[in-house]
Amino acid sequence: YGKNTIKFLRLHREGKKHFVKEVEVCTHLRLTSPQEYLEGNNSLVIPTDTIKNIVLVLAKKNGIPSLEQFAIDICNHFMTTFCQVVYVKTYVQEVPWQRLHENGVPHIHSFICVPDGIRFCEAEQCRNGPLVVFAGIKDLKLMKTTQSGFEGFYKNEHTTLPERHDRILCGELFCKWSYGECKDFDFNCTWYMNKIRECILEAFSGPPDCGEYSPSYQKTVNCIQMLVLSKVSQVQVIEVVLNNTFYNVLDMKNLGLTNDKEVLIPVEAPYGSCACTLGRKKFFEA
Repeated sequence: YGKNTIKFLRLHREGKKHFVKEVEVCTHLRLTSPQEYLEGNNSLVIPTDTIKNIVLVLAKKNGIPSLEQFAIDICNHFMTTFCQVVYVKTYVQEVPWQRLHENGVPHIHSFICVPDGIRFCEAEQCRNGPLVVFAGIKDLKLMKTTQSGFEGFYKNEHTTLPERHDRILCGELFCKWSYGECKDFDFNCTWYMNKIRECILEAFSGPPDCGEYSPSYQKTVNCIQMLVLSKVSQVQVIEVVLNNTFYNVLDMKNLGLTNDKEVLIPVEAPYGSCACTLGRKKFFEA
């Protein structure tokens, strides 16, 4: 049981310069006994309102140095404070506020919300067990208008889909990865300096002057995973889900026009989805 959708803004001031983190937190606990379920005995139950208040107090006292560290702080607090807690899991996602720039100069206290993917993380721990940390990005909408096709697929009497060697590749991406040993780990450095998000964009789009051909959504998913694993050594396992958006060329002959893939209609449903989890061999052997 636990508390979902704890939303708040943490403002940090360094002189005149301000920093913001707006987050949504979900924290769930498992207790030593299910007596509250089986017997209606609530003596071990930490109220969900208390869970909410603890999260807010930790934000006040510790700040949010990174999403991952904040999730770890929450897990550590419940494990070290309450002997009846045997498992805790915390999910944290960030509202994508970015500092405003005016004529290339960063503003000291103004921000803009840019919906170009939502950063999130998860931390979970069992008593006497290892702390497990995941991070990721979701709701990242990507499109390229050429250098994509789908040909040579299996066909039978139910196949009506034509082969295409030039199509729009578009979808909403969910990406989640796990780290190895997290001792003295700089999560923000991995996010910003190793630029996992940039790896995803590079693998999806290819070189800026020519792109790179994608023979399928599945191959694009694999290219994203392989590039991240090759460039970011801290990532051990990476899961990618790409929910596809298809576009059909609108027939405009009845309007007296030839439509050369200039006006297209999105296919809202049903939509395709490709998913794959890929990891380093040593991780699975362990």
